[in-house]
Amino acid sequence: MTKFRITAFWLALIFVASAGFTQTAYAQQDGQLSVAGIFGNGMVLQQETAAAIWGQAEPKAKITIKTSWQKKATVATADKTGNWKTTIDTPKAGGPFTIEVVSGSQRKQFKNVLTGEVWFCTGQSNMQWKMRGFGANHWKDDVQKANHPGIRLCEVQQKLALEPQADNKVSWSACNPKRVLSFSAVAYFFGNRLHQELKVPVGLISTNWGGSSAEAWMNPEVLEKNFPEFKKTLNGYDGLIKQHGVVHANRGKPKGFNQRMPGVLYNQMIHPFVPFSCRGVIWYQGESNVKEPIQYRKLFPALIENWRAEWGQGDFPFYFVQIAPFDYKTEPLPVAMLREAQFQTLRLPNTGMVVTMDIGQADNIHPKKKKPVGERLALLALAKNYGRTKLVYSGPQFVGHEIEKKQVRLKFEHVGGGLKSRDDKALTHFTIAGKNRVFHPAEAKVDGESIVVSSPKVARPAAVRFAWGNADEPNLTNAEGLPSSSFRTDDWEIKPVTPKRPARRKPKTKAK
Repeated sequence: MTKFRITAFWLALIFVASAGFTQTAYAQQDGQLSVAGIFGNGMVLQQETAAAIWGQAEPKAKITIKTSWQKKATVATADKTGNWKTTIDTPKAGGPFTIEVVSGSQRKQFKNVLTGEVWFCTGQSNMQWKMRGFGANHWKDDVQKANHPGIRLCEVQQKLALEPQADNKVSWSACNPKRVLSFSAVAYFFGNRLHQELKVPVGLISTNWGGSSAEAWMNPEVLEKNFPEFKKTLNGYDGLIKQHGVVHANRGKPKGFNQRMPGVLYNQMIHPFVPFSCRGVIWYQGESNVKEPIQYRKLFPALIENWRAEWGQGDFPFYFVQIAPFDYKTEPLPVAMLREAQFQTLRLPNTGMVVTMDIGQADNIHPKKKKPVGERLALLALAKNYGRTKLVYSGPQFVGHEIEKKQVRLKFEHVGGGLKSRDDKALTHFTIAGKNRVFHPAEAKVDGESIVVSSPKVARPAAVRFAWGNADEPNLTNAEGLPSSSFRTDDWEIKPVTPKRPARRKPKTKAK
């Protein structure tokens, strides 16, 4: 791209951003030409790919797609039910462009279209948390500087559905200080870092719901086939559909119908956007599944594989955030087991995990430090997808151990410039046990790219655990300041514990 083209491109962006965007009407009436609701004025299409585009028209009708970046039009034919789908080859990052979809005398046009990098940003409340969520002054400087016409924001409305829905209408808007206040903080900080580093348009599609479970985001057919524990609930949907209809908004839904039910968010907030071309997904979820960490070992990888299979783009990047330390008081199993399940998901190709052991809040399940979360997600993408191979994008990851008489040597990868203590004090939150499985606080020392752990109370060590408490905030990092995940060297069974309820006080009786 020449210097002149770059200048013209950004001047055009500033002009159209100041004018604002409106979503082209999405016709749903039988026989009328329509394009899926994810397509609209001001959108970003994934650059240099065969981008899917689809909609409805008269059965067997011819649909012609013309783009301003290529001379040759693309032609598709609707099937006998009126559904049509095709792909258009997108150019390198740039714009603004126009796209025109024509069928007979009917015509749809999309203006101010950019090509660049598109990411889906999804999960529960920590991904949903808005820039204004901790008060107007929390990220005041970041908000004031958030005038980026090359970043386009798309917010998916929160709706539940008992069956997969064909479409969901959304709108796109340019990033500016006013608009960004109501957008996901993690998603914005992720997208802004990419935008500043890559100098290309970035499209962020935010589809999330606080308190949602992982199973709510999965295809019900996949759940029914692979997770029999959800079958009874899924089989009950037919009765709910007959009684209440298929789709329910956040308000006015029947009793007990919520964002934790299997499949209900996938049906309305994911399925309508498949297979809109993207670079990948960032994900922040897990708090709603802490009661079932063993199930999550299978459930979370299945979700990733489910989405990848449906998009048909191969193993696209899927980067996720490990849940932060928090003082969960009533969980039957250590929350570290959910973090362990997330860590084990890294076995899937093209995945990455952001560790937040250093930026949690023991008294707040919604920690305020969202900016480092978004920027650590961006580090993963920059290093693994955008050629910044020299970046250190992960904290130390435990890979193995050796028992050396009275001590245990822990081995790591992603040590960067070296293992260290974040606060330059002794390493914290290590425990060690013998074959009796009784854990004691341990001394841990850095030895090259290893850590040696021991305790005078354990003469013959068998296992080490690190940051295994629900609210532990340890200090192990690499020289680049990225923290290590909680981990354990053992695979011993951990049995659920029934939480103790506070004893009721007997009412005082008055003396006669």
